[in-house]
Amino acid sequence: MEWVQAWNSHDLERVLSHYDDSVILISPRARLVLGVDYGAVRGKPALRDYIKRALERVPDLTFTLDRVFSGVNSVVIEFHTNDGRHGAEFMDFAQDGRVARVIAHYASE
Repeated sequence: MEWVQAWNSHDLERVLSHYDDSVILISPRARLVLGVDYGAVRGKPALRDYIKRALERVPDLTFTLDRVFSGVNSVVIEFHTNDGRHGAEFMDFAQDGRVARVIAHYASE
């Protein structure tokens, strides 16, 4: 899956190419990475900042795709990271096929 390959490359522009300009990301990790009380990132410039900071925090971050669940204009991907964290992301697609909305979930640690 290109999304996983993009993230694992740590190429910020390659990762961002998968997201719509008005993307909304809702994630508990956004609270941690951005140091804010809310977990929402709105728009590609804010997403760029979030991803850049996330990759700086964990420079060896890699994802392994476990399963993909297909829906109508959406997917849920289940994955794990190289440090053993498990997660799933719901991705809703814009008409052009880029991700318009992401809601991330993580297994309790």
